Amino acid sequence: MLLNWLERAAVNNPLRSALQRRVGAKKLIRLGGTQATGRVLEIGCGRGVGADIALSDFGATSVDAFDLDPRMVKQAKCYLNKHGDKAHVWVGDASAISAPDSTYDAVLDFAIIHHVPEWRLAVREIQRVLKPGGYFYGEEVLRAFIDHPIARRLFMHPQNDRFDAAEFTNELESVGFKVIGKEELWGLVTWVAARKL
Repeated sequence: MLLNWLERAAVNNPLRSALQRRVGAKKLIRLGGTQATGRVLEIGCGRGVGADIALSDFGATSVDAFDLDPRMVKQAKCYLNKHGDKAHVWVGDASAISAPDSTYDAVLDFAIIHHVPEWRLAVREIQRVLKPGGYFYGEEVLRAFIDHPIARRLFMHPQNDRFDAAEFTNELESVGFKVIGKEELWGLVTWVAARKL
Protein backbone atom coordinates (compact mmCIF):
# COMPACT_ATOMS: atom_id res chain seq x y z
CA MET A 1 0.00 0.00 0.00
CA LEU A 2 1.38 3.40 -0.98
CA LEU A 3 1.85 5.99 1.75
CA ASN A 4 -0.36 9.07 1.86
CA TRP A 5 1.16 12.56 1.73
CA LEU A 6 1.45 12.80 5.52
CA GLU A 7 3.25 9.46 5.85
CA ARG A 8 5.61 10.37 3.00
CA ALA A 9 6.39 13.64 4.80
CA ALA A 10 7.01 11.71 8.03
CA VAL A 11 9.32 9.21 6.32
CA ASN A 12 11.28 12.02 4.66
CA ASN A 13 11.57 14.00 7.89
CA PRO A 14 15.08 14.34 9.40
CA LEU A 15 13.60 13.43 12.79
CA ARG A 16 12.42 10.06 11.42
CA SER A 17 15.87 9.45 9.97
CA ALA A 18 17.51 10.24 13.31
CA LEU A 19 15.08 7.96 15.19
CA GLN A 20 15.63 5.19 12.65
CA ARG A 21 19.39 5.41 13.09
CA ARG A 22 19.67 6.20 16.82
CA VAL A 23 16.74 4.20 18.18
CA GLY A 24 15.47 1.59 15.73
CA ALA A 25 18.80 0.39 14.35
CA LYS A 26 20.46 0.41 17.78
CA LYS A 27 17.62 -1.68 19.26
CA LEU A 28 17.81 -4.16 16.39
CA ILE A 29 21.58 -4.47 16.75
CA ARG A 30 21.21 -4.96 20.51
CA LEU A 31 18.59 -7.69 19.92
CA GLY A 32 20.34 -9.57 17.12
CA GLY A 33 23.90 -8.30 16.89
CA THR A 34 25.54 -7.01 13.74
CA GLN A 35 24.77 -10.12 11.74
CA ALA A 36 23.52 -8.13 8.74
CA THR A 37 26.88 -8.44 7.01
CA GLY A 38 27.38 -9.67 3.48
CA ARG A 39 24.53 -9.05 1.05
CA VAL A 40 21.55 -7.34 2.70
CA LEU A 41 18.04 -6.50 1.51
CA GLU A 42 15.93 -3.64 2.84
CA ILE A 43 12.22 -3.90 2.09
CA GLY A 44 10.27 -0.66 1.68
CA CYS A 45 13.36 1.51 1.58
CA GLY A 46 11.70 4.92 1.49
CA ARG A 47 14.34 7.51 0.76
CA GLY A 48 17.19 5.09 1.52
CA VAL A 49 18.08 5.72 5.16
CA GLY A 50 17.68 2.06 6.17
CA ALA A 51 19.90 0.91 3.31
CA ASP A 52 22.50 3.46 4.40
CA ILE A 53 22.22 2.10 7.96
CA ALA A 54 22.77 -1.43 6.63
CA LEU A 55 26.08 -0.33 5.13
CA SER A 56 27.28 2.00 7.88
CA ASP A 57 25.95 0.50 11.13
CA PHE A 58 25.41 -3.18 10.36
CA GLY A 59 28.51 -3.55 8.19
CA ALA A 60 26.83 -4.92 5.06
CA THR A 61 29.15 -5.32 2.09
CA SER A 62 26.29 -4.54 -0.32
CA VAL A 63 22.63 -3.66 -0.02
CA ASP A 64 19.65 -4.13 -2.30
CA ALA A 65 16.56 -2.09 -1.51
CA PHE A 66 13.12 -1.60 -2.98
CA ASP A 67 9.97 0.40 -2.43
CA LEU A 68 6.49 0.25 -3.93
CA ASP A 69 6.53 4.01 -4.62
CA PRO A 70 8.62 5.08 -7.64
CA ARG A 71 9.06 8.56 -6.10
CA MET A 72 10.70 7.04 -3.02
CA VAL A 73 12.93 4.86 -5.20
CA LYS A 74 14.11 7.95 -7.08
CA GLN A 75 14.95 9.67 -3.77
CA ALA A 76 16.71 6.53 -2.46
CA LYS A 77 18.85 6.27 -5.58
CA CYS A 78 20.01 9.87 -5.09
CA TYR A 79 20.58 9.40 -1.35
CA LEU A 80 22.53 6.15 -1.80
CA ASN A 81 24.57 7.35 -4.78
CA LYS A 82 27.45 8.03 -2.35
CA HIS A 83 27.83 4.24 -1.92
CA GLY A 84 28.40 3.60 -5.63
CA ASP A 85 27.86 0.00 -6.70
CA LYS A 86 27.37 -1.18 -3.10
CA ALA A 87 23.69 -0.09 -3.23
CA HIS A 88 21.03 -1.15 -5.74
CA VAL A 89 17.47 0.20 -5.60
CA TRP A 90 14.33 -0.71 -7.55
CA VAL A 91 10.52 -0.53 -7.49
CA GLY A 92 9.22 -3.69 -5.85
CA ASP A 93 6.62 -5.33 -3.63
CA ALA A 94 7.33 -7.03 -0.28
CA SER A 95 4.69 -9.68 -0.98
CA ALA A 96 6.48 -10.74 -4.19
CA ILE A 97 10.21 -10.03 -3.82
CA SER A 98 12.03 -10.18 -7.15
CA ALA A 99 15.04 -12.17 -5.96
CA PRO A 100 15.94 -15.87 -6.11
CA ASP A 101 15.65 -18.14 -3.08
CA SER A 102 18.47 -17.92 -0.51
CA THR A 103 19.98 -14.71 -1.90
CA TYR A 104 20.52 -12.55 1.19
CA ASP A 105 22.48 -12.80 4.42
CA ALA A 106 20.03 -10.45 6.15
CA VAL A 107 16.77 -8.59 5.54
CA LEU A 108 15.89 -5.28 7.21
CA ASP A 109 12.33 -4.05 7.74
CA PHE A 110 11.92 -0.55 9.12
CA ALA A 111 8.12 -0.46 9.60
CA ILE A 112 6.95 -1.75 6.23
CA ILE A 113 5.22 -5.09 6.79
CA HIS A 114 2.24 -3.44 8.52
CA HIS A 115 1.62 -1.57 5.23
CA VAL A 116 1.32 -4.82 3.27
CA PRO A 117 -2.33 -5.96 2.95
CA GLU A 118 -1.27 -9.65 2.81
CA TRP A 119 1.48 -9.26 5.41
CA ARG A 120 1.95 -13.02 5.87
CA LEU A 121 3.03 -13.24 2.22
CA ALA A 122 5.73 -10.67 2.98
CA VAL A 123 6.97 -12.74 5.93
CA ARG A 124 7.13 -15.85 3.73
CA GLU A 125 8.93 -13.93 0.99
CA ILE A 126 11.52 -12.64 3.46
CA GLN A 127 12.10 -16.19 4.68
CA ARG A 128 12.39 -17.41 1.07
CA VAL A 129 15.03 -14.89 -0.03
CA LEU A 130 17.18 -15.33 3.09
CA LYS A 131 20.03 -17.82 3.09
CA PRO A 132 19.81 -20.58 5.71
CA GLY A 133 21.11 -19.04 8.93
CA GLY A 134 20.34 -15.55 7.62
CA TYR A 135 18.94 -12.83 9.85
CA PHE A 136 15.74 -10.81 9.82
CA TYR A 137 15.62 -7.48 11.64
CA GLY A 138 12.18 -5.91 11.93
CA GLU A 139 10.77 -2.75 13.43
CA GLU A 140 6.98 -2.92 13.15
CA VAL A 141 3.91 -0.85 13.98
CA LEU A 142 1.26 -2.91 15.73
CA ARG A 143 -2.52 -3.22 15.59
CA ALA A 144 -3.08 -0.99 18.65
CA PHE A 145 -1.48 1.96 16.83
CA ILE A 146 -3.20 1.24 13.50
CA ASP A 147 -6.60 0.93 15.20
CA HIS A 148 -6.26 4.15 17.20
CA PRO A 149 -8.86 6.70 15.95
CA ILE A 150 -6.25 9.42 15.41
CA ALA A 151 -3.98 7.10 13.42
CA ARG A 152 -6.96 5.99 11.33
CA ARG A 153 -7.71 9.59 10.38
CA LEU A 154 -4.11 10.56 9.61
CA PHE A 155 -2.55 7.49 8.01
CA MET A 156 -3.49 4.95 5.37
CA HIS A 157 -2.95 1.44 6.71
CA PRO A 158 -4.69 -1.77 5.75
CA GLN A 159 -7.31 -2.38 8.44
CA ASN A 160 -7.96 -6.11 8.10
CA ASP A 161 -5.82 -8.82 9.65
CA ARG A 162 -3.32 -6.61 11.46
CA PHE A 163 -1.04 -8.05 14.13
CA ASP A 164 0.16 -7.53 17.68
CA ALA A 165 3.71 -8.39 18.75
CA ALA A 166 2.89 -12.01 19.66
CA GLU A 167 1.09 -12.65 16.37
CA PHE A 168 4.00 -11.20 14.43
CA THR A 169 6.63 -13.33 16.17
CA ASN A 170 4.36 -16.41 15.96
CA GLU A 171 4.12 -15.92 12.19
CA LEU A 172 7.90 -15.60 11.92
CA GLU A 173 8.34 -18.85 13.84
CA SER A 174 5.65 -20.65 11.82
CA VAL A 175 7.58 -20.07 8.56
CA GLY A 176 10.94 -21.21 9.92
CA PHE A 177 12.52 -18.42 11.95
CA LYS A 178 13.90 -18.60 15.46
CA VAL A 179 13.23 -15.33 17.26
CA ILE A 180 16.45 -14.41 19.07
CA GLY A 181 15.41 -11.05 20.50
CA LYS A 182 12.32 -8.88 20.77
CA GLU A 183 11.17 -5.71 22.46
CA GLU A 184 7.85 -3.89 22.53
CA LEU A 185 6.84 -0.31 23.33
CA TRP A 186 3.38 0.12 24.90
CA GLY A 187 1.82 -2.41 22.52
CA LEU A 188 2.29 0.10 19.67
CA VAL A 189 5.66 -0.86 18.15
CA THR A 190 7.82 -3.96 18.25
CA TRP A 191 11.45 -4.68 17.35
CA VAL A 192 12.38 -8.26 16.44
CA ALA A 193 15.56 -10.07 15.48
CA ALA A 194 15.19 -13.58 14.08
CA ARG A 195 17.36 -16.19 12.39
CA LYS A 196 16.27 -18.46 9.54
CA LEU A 197 16.62 -22.08 10.63
